[in-house]
Amino acid sequence: MRKRTGRRARKKRRKREKGVQTVSLAHESQFVDLRKWLKERGFTSQCLIPARFPDTGRGLMTTQAIKANDLIISLPEKCLLTTNTVLGSYMGEYIKRWHPPVSPLLALCSFLIAERHFGDESQWKPYIGALPKSYTCPVYFPSDVTELLPAGLRRKAEEQREQFREFYSSSLAFLRSLRPLFAQPAEEIFTQDALRWAWCSVNTRTVYMEHPRRECLSRDTDVYALAPYLDLLNHSPDVQVEAGFNKFTQCYEIRSIQGCPRFQQVFICYGPHDNQRLLLEYGFVAPGNPHRVAYVDPGVLKLCLKRDDKQLAQKLLFLRDNKFLENLTFGADGPSWRLMTALRLLSLKPEQYSSWKNVLLGAAVSHDREEWCIEMAHKLCRYLTEDTTKALEQLSRLKQGATQAHLEQLGVVETLRREEQGILGHSQQVLHSLRQQLLPCRRSDTPGEEH
Repeated sequence: MRKRTGRRARKKRRKREKGVQTVSLAHESQFVDLRKWLKERGFTSQCLIPARFPDTGRGLMTTQAIKANDLIISLPEKCLLTTNTVLGSYMGEYIKRWHPPVSPLLALCSFLIAERHFGDESQWKPYIGALPKSYTCPVYFPSDVTELLPAGLRRKAEEQREQFREFYSSSLAFLRSLRPLFAQPAEEIFTQDALRWAWCSVNTRTVYMEHPRRECLSRDTDVYALAPYLDLLNHSPDVQVEAGFNKFTQCYEIRSIQGCPRFQQVFICYGPHDNQRLLLEYGFVAPGNPHRVAYVDPGVLKLCLKRDDKQLAQKLLFLRDNKFLENLTFGADGPSWRLMTALRLLSLKPEQYSSWKNVLLGAAVSHDREEWCIEMAHKLCRYLTEDTTKALEQLSRLKQGATQAHLEQLGVVETLRREEQGILGHSQQVLHSLRQQLLPCRRSDTPGEEH
């Protein structure tokens, strides 16, 4: 029976989960200190309290009903950690005289690491203490966890890791220049692990806030703002909010479009992201995500195609040049339009090449070519299903004796794989139905025959 994954099903799931207790964290010292520190900086809201929820972990719960168009949170600029904060601090002079100019990202990362090192002496200690100690972004994954990711995401994870390595190596000279600020060698403070933590903190927890360009910083866009307490709000694809810095109130504000009942978790939406992007950029997966898809990597596509098509290389080159090897997916409705269009182009015989424009407009070429496309889509779906099954089996083995950090990493990958397993299972049903529709006038042409 088809598993229900729509908005109604997600609401029912959340109702069932209400039986699993939500635990308030407002009494914990880190949040008591954080709220006191924020109050001193002008944040007075009392209706949002930190809590641990069964489905998302830490988040914010409202103690009063939030109506449509009500403000969820209004955080004064004094509470935000931006490059303005860093440039106005003890680190500002070091940044201003460094050439070539450091990036806004490096400025924020350096400050976070320094403040964490200062411990009780840090003015930002209550916020630093509430930040995660590590993250479940792929840049944290060991190789055995990375290998469990789908092919395309695995490649992006490796690119992310390489991007971070380059960021670290290019930052070393500046970080070492900060030596006079500390009683111990800068190399012992600004380690690769410390920079990775700060890099993930900035990349996963900042809100978008534009800042004017300054000569002392590089030309990289300066749009980061770390927002204490506000960053406890979790993502849900079902909610709608308006967010931004209000120049009149001098606060970063989030306004609810739909409202939220009393004693429920308050969500915001990061955007219409699929689960692979959420995992890559934020380190989590949203179960029942309406934007979830299973990607067909170009390498998988080539692997499943028979090599006896003499025009295959030319067809693949055409697809690549026209960007039709990107974003090929299976989703809630089965194979995507882009995937079927790419397969229709690959199915063309030489005498049918003149039809390629019609194919791009969504037209089927002929009955036998349409059948070929459905069979090839089925083959791709089976391949991805088998790959997912193998990954889940390997994941189950790795869980045995794993550390807590390792289990958290494996857990997020398992959620991703199981979500994609559901998509692929449904897609096979859709393809079976399409194949049955073609049976009355079925012809002998099958995938792999020479075109």
